[in-house]
Amino acid sequence: MFNSERTIAATLQSICSQTHRLLDIVVVDDGSTDGSAAAVAAIAARDRRVRLVQQANAGVAAARNTGVASSTAQFLAFVDADDLWAPTKIEYQLAALKEGGAAVGAAYCWFATIDETDRTVSFGPHPLAEGQILRELCAVNMIGNGSTLMARRSAFEKAGGYDSALRARGAEGAEDFLICLRLAEHTEFAVVPRYLVGYRRAPGTMSRRYLRMFRSIEFVLSEYRDRFPDYAPSIDDHLQNFRHWYAWGALRDRRISDARVLISECLAVRPVAGSLRFLGMGFETVRGRVRRLLHIAQQPVPLYTETIW
Repeated sequence: MFNSERTIAATLQSICSQTHRLLDIVVVDDGSTDGSAAAVAAIAARDRRVRLVQQANAGVAAARNTGVASSTAQFLAFVDADDLWAPTKIEYQLAALKEGGAAVGAAYCWFATIDETDRTVSFGPHPLAEGQILRELCAVNMIGNGSTLMARRSAFEKAGGYDSALRARGAEGAEDFLICLRLAEHTEFAVVPRYLVGYRRAPGTMSRRYLRMFRSIEFVLSEYRDRFPDYAPSIDDHLQNFRHWYAWGALRDRRISDARVLISECLAVRPVAGSLRFLGMGFETVRGRVRRLLHIAQQPVPLYTETIW
């Protein structure tokens, strides 16, 4: 966590409420300057499974590696300090890993996007990719975010852990995507086809630093394009999809400088297809807003709870 006093209590509550009770809950405070540490300390006083580890600010990859090093657990699950887990998240993923046997070193689940009030905004994709998924993961990031991931420690260590060098290279943001790619090089994946994570997108979160996030993903995928030339066409399509998605997000959030750069790159790569894609995205956005308005008029948007799945 980094300056997460507004959300860390809710995040920890969702973790402490897991149906699988045997947990070592390590909270890594990555140099917070607000009341985050005090909020965690208050929860740790009530739940002995919660431990606080503090370090100077070093970025998400270093923080996740610190958490791993602070535990002896043989199964590792990661969560950002503003995301939420459904109560059965760990139970179902452990079952998937154990059922898959030693060949399966990682498992992911589906996620719903939530806002700053914990309300569900949308449901993410529902992929079913399992087994050797590296080629598919290079073509589309079906895992989506780090809070959906669980891995065996042995597979995590074989993959080299999180790459803290991304920050030093000015490419912070795609650390979770990169560890999934590296895991996919060495082990098989299982999927739990349930919406078990609430992935928060709110003002100020890293996922809304659109140009920076795209540059990080571009850096990561360029490595795999060089190493796996057979995947190049799929990776090029993947990067173009990311350009469109982040450009549209920047426009929606009025981050005009980010939008201008990303739109220019989209049109430079594929002028006609890029223009048509933006028109289609605009139409879908308007249609989605109309549907949400109609839905809200009929009933409140439900809170993020397992009952809505």
